[in-house]
Amino acid sequence: MDWVDLRSDTVTRPTRAMREAMLDAEVGDDVYGEDPTVNALQQRLAGDLGFEAGLFVPSGTQSNLLALMSHCERGDEYLVGADAHTYKFEGGGAAVLGSIQPQPIAHDADGTLPLDKVAAAIKPIDPHFARTRLLALENTWHGRVLPMDYLSAAHAFARDRKLALHLDGARLYNAAIGGGVSVRDIARYFDSVSICLSKGLGAPVGSVLVGSAALIDKARRWRKVAGGGWRQAGMLAAACLHALDHHVARLADDHARAVQLASSLRDIPGIQLLGQHTNMVFIDVPADRLRELDAHLRAASIRISIGYLPTLRLVTHLDIDDAGIERVITAFKAFFVR
Repeated sequence: MDWVDLRSDTVTRPTRAMREAMLDAEVGDDVYGEDPTVNALQQRLAGDLGFEAGLFVPSGTQSNLLALMSHCERGDEYLVGADAHTYKFEGGGAAVLGSIQPQPIAHDADGTLPLDKVAAAIKPIDPHFARTRLLALENTWHGRVLPMDYLSAAHAFARDRKLALHLDGARLYNAAIGGGVSVRDIARYFDSVSICLSKGLGAPVGSVLVGSAALIDKARRWRKVAGGGWRQAGMLAAACLHALDHHVARLADDHARAVQLASSLRDIPGIQLLGQHTNMVFIDVPADRLRELDAHLRAASIRISIGYLPTLRLVTHLDIDDAGIERVITAFKAFFVR
């Protein structure tokens, strides 16, 4: 039986059509700027999002790191959500490799950073303090789509205080589909955007950082310093281009399946539905039954992420169809309804 893997939308496998596109890709040496497929991907995403240039990199973690190191210098500070990926889940790279101080700020429930708290965190111009240079947001955040009016307000706020504004857009296309807007509508409020192609869009690897030509020139140098320069990467870029051509509109299917899953789990005794946002469902289950639940689901060829907390995140993606959702619902019912 095929696995139904709800751990993340990073577990997707390339489709046959995507593999064929990779096989047919025209390639060159990207360190020399000579890979035509990489260049096409970078130009396409920069154009689609309204920026001058783009840079193809191995991961979203590196894309965000390069953005932070290109916006900030040693001894600078960036303002970021306390539960944001760039701060909490990327190894402290900005501090470790960039000597950039993070200033975490607690999120509101909708994923926004209250601008009054952001304002209070900005340091005065004084030798005692790090220099506040950048505000970083994340969209989606735990599946939540940041409101467009908030993005407009954050943009005006950053301009007024002479801060740059970066978006960790790991699931930017989920945000666009979920909010009923274009990715360009979202991106226009930012000075740089990181886009991950290996999550909901289903490419095997890769992210693209977009920004001004000057910013991307700096990011390209830092990519080399960080060991991220690659050679005939066009086969990977071809997978990303295929994803952009064929896997964007279908994100709505993932969102619909998440709605279906949440609706069914809500009525099962022993499960507390915390919320459903785009392609993510959050539930609480009894902490003392976590390991038993994990074993039960694995016996049914279902994978979920089990940690030390009773809150579980279930993520839908292109490798999970309607039958897979039904199998998950049946397995949860069999475990809790006895």
